[in-house]
Amino acid sequence: MSYEVIEKLKHEIAGFKDDPHFHAVGTVVEVGDGIARISGLTKAVSQELLAIHTSEGDIPSIAFSLEEEFIGAIILAPASGVKVGDRVSGSGRVLSIPVSDEILGRVVTALGAPADGKGIIWSTDTTQQYPLERAAPDVVSRESVTVPLHTGIKAVDAMIPIGRGQRELIIGDRGTGKTAIALDAILNQLNDKGRPQVYCVYVAVGQKQSKVAQIVRKLSEAGAMAYTTVVSAPAGSPAPLLYLAPFAGAAIGEYFMDQGKDVLVIYDDLSKHADAYREMSLLLRRSPGREAYPGDIFYLHSRLLERSAKLDEAHGRGSMTALPIIETKLGDVAAYIPTNVISITDGQIYLESSLFNQGVRPAVNVGLSVSRVGSSAQTKAMKKVAGKLRLELAQFRELAAFVQFASDLDEATREKIARGELLTELLKQPDGAPQGYYHTVPVLYAALNGYMTHVPKEDIAGYQERLVEYLEARHRTDVLDPIETTGNLDENVEAALKGALEQFKKL
Repeated sequence: MSYEVIEKLKHEIAGFKDDPHFHAVGTVVEVGDGIARISGLTKAVSQELLAIHTSEGDIPSIAFSLEEEFIGAIILAPASGVKVGDRVSGSGRVLSIPVSDEILGRVVTALGAPADGKGIIWSTDTTQQYPLERAAPDVVSRESVTVPLHTGIKAVDAMIPIGRGQRELIIGDRGTGKTAIALDAILNQLNDKGRPQVYCVYVAVGQKQSKVAQIVRKLSEAGAMAYTTVVSAPAGSPAPLLYLAPFAGAAIGEYFMDQGKDVLVIYDDLSKHADAYREMSLLLRRSPGREAYPGDIFYLHSRLLERSAKLDEAHGRGSMTALPIIETKLGDVAAYIPTNVISITDGQIYLESSLFNQGVRPAVNVGLSVSRVGSSAQTKAMKKVAGKLRLELAQFRELAAFVQFASDLDEATREKIARGELLTELLKQPDGAPQGYYHTVPVLYAALNGYMTHVPKEDIAGYQERLVEYLEARHRTDVLDPIETTGNLDENVEAALKGALEQFKKL
């Protein structure tokens, strides 16, 4: 052996340091249906990311249920390779999702992996890891909801206003247009100029892949994917991914909110989310409660929706608005999950099957729908115009229910019914055609101040279109621009609007 080799060995031996320490290692004692029971790992914490070491490689899982002697873990990948006796190690960190501005315009899974076939997302140094489970902002860091989030749907913006930082439930039976309202809210952010950009996150839980593809195509064709991220956990996904998808959407929203930006997150829908949570809980042998849901199902949705907030100036003034969707069965809003989510949110938009079948689209039931933020989340112009609208429509619906049994009506009742029919026709709106509030205000003003009494019911939609075109062509600067930029309908603008409506009536 040469002198150089000996010296090198001496140098390496001198620099050797033994640093013995223990590694906590668990063992899989039971596996099946995407669930593993693990013994050992006494130091594991709830929601910790675990690695199951199999002959096919490491498989990720989450410590979901901490028992006295075992850990119930949900497996986040195909579990066919997991066997009893496989070793399990903890990571010391909770499950997180990578986030950056590059996530806009993309479709991702609940774990942040690209699902749109467009290649990798995370290519810059700005990528951060945001935990899927995170404590909601405290009371001190919040402020009142005062800035409107316009959906472009006349019935919603006028009677059930949504503010930035609010949680407004969309509830109704299957096929009543719940998703359409949420998508119109995303599309309308192109119309809502003069206000900070709203970034949107659409979370599809348990939807058909074809439906998700249609939604992405619709948003792309309108140019809305530029500010939107879609989190997809399709119907064929394992229950753990259905459970994690809404939390992934909330984490993406918090990334933008922490930068002082406004975010809209749509959870479509939480009924399937609750079903996935029930499935996992029953497999983990948790005690079932009402409708076989576990006892903490209320806490599941409350800790998710409480993350939506309007932050104060000291915390960046960002906001996250939540539009959770719940599907009812045969209009039963008193079922377990609907009543839970109604009590958590700041109001609900209730869509009724009977109205939908009558051709009233969107099929909003004014009597059962409410916004607990109310007119504080409306512009002054909308508040001034739409103040009487909700009351008149509610009175009309009551009268309509009794009138079908009456043969002789007095003149006042006939007028109220005619006015209610006009307003109902006025608020009809096709899917995918949101209307800027600066167009909605003049149209409602015309209807509520008698400028449309001469218009036949079947021509209401055409009258609206012609009126908006007329105002755009001749009164952009003196009517529409002031409403759009200031959000107010002062005396000068109102006088100009009256003059414009008188001129339009003569055409």
